Amino acid sequence: MRFTTPPRPVDPVTLVPQLAPLARTATRLHPRPGAPSVRDSSVGGPLLWPADEPWPYCAGPHDEKAAEGRPLSPDDVRLLRRDRAAADERRLRDPGAPVWTPEEEETARRIRKGRPWSDGPVAMVPVAQLYAEDVALPVRPAGADLLQVLWCPYGHGVSEPRTALFWRSSATVTDVLDAPPEPPVIELDAYLPRPCVLAPERVTEYPSPMELSEELRDRLDDESLWEAAGADWDNGESEDPQDFYFRNLSTAPGWKAGGWTCWSLTDPEPRDCPACGTEEIPLLTLASSEWDIGSESWRPEGEPAGPAPRVPRDRTTPTLIDIRGNYNLQLHVCPAAPDHPHVQMME
Repeated sequence: MRFTTPPRPVDPVTLVPQLAPLARTATRLHPRPGAPSVRDSSVGGPLLWPADEPWPYCAGPHDEKAAEGRPLSPDDVRLLRRDRAAADERRLRDPGAPVWTPEEEETARRIRKGRPWSDGPVAMVPVAQLYAEDVALPVRPAGADLLQVLWCPYGHGVSEPRTALFWRSSATVTDVLDAPPEPPVIELDAYLPRPCVLAPERVTEYPSPMELSEELRDRLDDESLWEAAGADWDNGESEDPQDFYFRNLSTAPGWKAGGWTCWSLTDPEPRDCPACGTEEIPLLTLASSEWDIGSESWRPEGEPAGPAPRVPRDRTTPTLIDIRGNYNLQLHVCPAAPDHPHVQMME
């Protein structure tokens, strides 16, 4: 599986030469549904977890009153997804076919009643596993060639879900945990990533407009510079040239490692390491979607266009996760000591 991001509509450095030294490499992960093994880099796949190491649990608090949905078991979620996939396939073959069969409707009705809320510690859910030989991580502890990310499948405020990072040397794991524990229920089905294989691709990123000086932002707003570069920023989706730069030239959408922080909800704020005060850098972006109507220029070549008749509904959301309504969860790590506590932000 190979994916190639199209060239940018215009080279940002052509517009603003001062951006050249600010270029950073990010690795787009391009997750797609598959059956990864513990020896593969993946999203939502099995982890190379030592059999003699305790599985991580989240101690909470887990507030049932603040829950956004009716709790479902992981098996409930998988069953619902199986039926949705069958329905999509059926409609692709025959647009006049029923959306749901009576059996599928009955299954959904039964499952949507929910499960009892689970008190106490909750087993964390595998989110991502990245081998350094596959994915260019911006930093990692000495001797570590594997990053594993898990999260609590319950809400934890505005930066939910709560994540945990584990660095390890894959060569030291000889006896692998066969059947990791699962939480009895999860708050939202969008907190259970669908297993995906990866097709890493390196791309160049530039800072969000919010991280640029006022002088550089003014240059981006100068329409005469765009005209001189032969670039059309007015594509019908962007409000102004700076918005076009943000959506199409600065930071890539979707799951990725490294690159720049994508500021969209808030102004840039400190991301100081809780242990040593060093400014943390972007490590991994956990995305609700791979692109949207405003950032479709990042859609890989050969990939069918986004949601449309006869295109599976999850084309732009291969992992089937959703961070509080299509936001991203960005994990930052200390460059001085990557095993220090990380900082996560929702943007």
